[in-house]
Amino acid sequence: MRDFTWGIAATGGIARTVGAAIAAEPGMRVAAVGSRSLARAQALAATLEAESAYGSYEQLCADPGVDAIYVATPHAQHLQVAELAIAAGKAVLCEKPLAATPDDAEKMVRLAREAGVFLMEAMWMRFNPLIRLIKGDPRFGEIRSVQATFGFAAPYDPAHRLWAPELGGGALLDLGIYPFGLAQLILGMPADLRITGSLAPTGVDAEAAGALLYPGGEHALVAASLLGNYPNTACVVGTQMRADIPAPFWAPQRIVLTGPSMEPEEHVLDPADNGYAGELREVRAATAEGRTESSIMPLDESLAMMGLLADARRQIA
Repeated sequence: MRDFTWGIAATGGIARTVGAAIAAEPGMRVAAVGSRSLARAQALAATLEAESAYGSYEQLCADPGVDAIYVATPHAQHLQVAELAIAAGKAVLCEKPLAATPDDAEKMVRLAREAGVFLMEAMWMRFNPLIRLIKGDPRFGEIRSVQATFGFAAPYDPAHRLWAPELGGGALLDLGIYPFGLAQLILGMPADLRITGSLAPTGVDAEAAGALLYPGGEHALVAASLLGNYPNTACVVGTQMRADIPAPFWAPQRIVLTGPSMEPEEHVLDPADNGYAGELREVRAATAEGRTESSIMPLDESLAMMGLLADARRQIA
């Protein structure tokens, strides 16, 4: 059986990380790298032992030797690259968030569905086996609370993608998607949310914190910040059991389950079965099976998250 081949769009840190995960996965390889800079594409292609390098995303998506495109550009460019890949009939794994705005995300999903092409947001947290264990364990009873934070002190640079509005910057899109996303995965979409925070001089959200509220009194307490070093841990509390997720909670190496009628139970991640590997395998399996969406990271849930983050942003003065 031939390898499942990837084209990587962009050459930044996450492109290198996921490219290395592809190279380490049996039966997969990076076939091509594309960038607006041919020199950068060639450098990453050499590192990943890819056969081809291109100085444009159009050329990358047109490569007949590529089965799927991994979109690793800044958020604001996700739609542009995904459009090219979808038009070329390539499966698309798009780095989170799916797009910079809800409108861009909706257009991307519409194009993929109309073309019958696989599209998935690369929310690797959902593919971490320890997170999936928490989601599926009935011993929690009724889950009442999710608590999660993600924050670090990022040097202020108005030209950096984290701080630049034209690049889709801000704490919510880049960091908040993880605590909000854990709440969405465990409790579903909230009925209401109450968010406070502050804006950077560029106008992007520098920090956001608050509560997601559910009809039965369940709640999620979430925080994201570019201004301070947060614990970056999470806790899921049920009526019968609790899960403590050490930092980084979005990619845990271990979790501890505790309850009044049980000894503490530690679960440790198999390094070969991390979230990156899981999402890559899902794209390959879906392509082989003719599926155009993932049941683990459904497109409707990606769209709902884009709307939720936009609602949270509107509440920050």
